[in-house]
Amino acid sequence: MGDILREMVKQNNLLAERVKPYIQKGELVPDQLVIEIIKLRLDSLNCKDGFILDGFPRTVAQAEALDKYLGKERPIQKVINFVTPEELIISRLTGRRVCRNCGVNYHIKNMPPREEGICDRCRGELYAREDDREETIIKRLQVYNEETRPLIKYYNEKEILMNFPGDLPLEEAQEKLLGLLK
Repeated sequence: MGDILREMVKQNNLLAERVKPYIQKGELVPDQLVIEIIKLRLDSLNCKDGFILDGFPRTVAQAEALDKYLGKERPIQKVINFVTPEELIISRLTGRRVCRNCGVNYHIKNMPPREEGICDRCRGELYAREDDREETIIKRLQVYNEETRPLIKYYNEKEILMNFPGDLPLEEAQEKLLGLLK
C-alpha cells in the first residue's frame, strides 16, 4: 500500500493532493480514501487471480470494508502478522536507502550497495525516504499501536491470523514465509 500511495503522490493529481499531507507526517491516510484507492487497485486485471496486500488494511474499518468489497467470492485467506521488536523496526527503517532512479532498496548495514550512496543496478543516487526519519517512525509506531493493533484480534477471531517472527535473518525468514504461502 505504501508503494501505491507514494506512486500516487508522484502523479500530482487531485487524489495525490489528498494523500500527500498524511504521508509526509507519517500519519495513516483516512480509511475512506485508502479504501477508494485499494478498490481501484484490486479491480485491475493482474489482481483477478489473487493478490498479496502489504500495508493494508491498517484499521478494523478498512478490514471490514475490504471483506465487504471482496464478498464471499474472494475472501481473505491468510493474514501474516510480523512480530518485531520496535527497536529493530527503527534500526531497519532508519538504515533503509532507496534508489531515486529504479526504486531498489538497500540497507546501510544489512544490504549495503557495493559503493556507498550509489545503486548497484543503475548507478542512481541512493537516498533516505522522508518517512524513514526516526521521529516519523516513532510516530508511525504510535499510530500502529493505537489504530492497527486491533486488527490482530479481528483476524484472530476469523481464524486466519498467523504470527511470524520479524527478527529472523533474511534468508531464514524468506524460506519460512514462502512455506507459509504455499
